[in-house]
Amino acid sequence: MATQTTPQEILDFWYSKEMQSRWFASTPALDAEIREKFGALWRAAKEGGLGGWKETPDGCLALVIVLDQLPLNMFRGTAESFTTEQSAVEITKHAIRRGFDRQLPSERLAFLYMPLMHSENLADQELSVNLFETAKLENNLRFAQHHRELIRRFGRFPHRNRILGRESRQEEIAYLASKEAFLG
Repeated sequence: MATQTTPQEILDFWYSKEMQSRWFASTPALDAEIREKFGALWRAAKEGGLGGWKETPDGCLALVIVLDQLPLNMFRGTAESFTTEQSAVEITKHAIRRGFDRQLPSERLAFLYMPLMHSENLADQELSVNLFETAKLENNLRFAQHHRELIRRFGRFPHRNRILGRESRQEEIAYLASKEAFLG
C-alpha cells in the first residue's frame, strides 16, 4: 500500500545514483515508472494523508519531493503536474521555520528549496534566491535567479500558459519565441 512507503524509501529512490543522472533528463519510460511506483503515494500526500512526515527533516524533504518533483514526471505536460506545488511550498516553509533545513546535508537542500523556485509568487522567489545564496548552492542559485527574473518580468512562467490554459500576452509570446526562452 502506498501510504506504507516511508520517507527513507523516497529519499533512497530520489538520491540513488541512477536517479541523480535523470533528475533533469527524464524520459517517457522514467515518467511512467514514477507514475506506477508513486502515483498512489502522491494522491495520499495530496489529500493530506502523509502529514506525519512533516515532523522530521527527512520526512519534510521526502514529502516535498513527492509533492513537487514527482508530479512533474508523473503528469508531464499537463496542468496536473502543478496541482500540489503550493502544498510543497508550504511544507518547505514549515521545514525552514522548524530549522530542518539546517539539519539536512547540504547536497540535499536544493530539493527542499526547489518548490520556492517553482512558485509563481515573487516573495517565494526572493526567498528561494536568498536560501540558495546562503547555502552556497551556486549552480542552483543561477537557476533561482533566472526563475525570479521571469516572475519579476511576467508575474508568472510564460512556458506554463498553454498547459494551464492561460492566454499568453504579447510580450510573453515574443519571449517564448526568442533564444532566451526558458521552456521548462
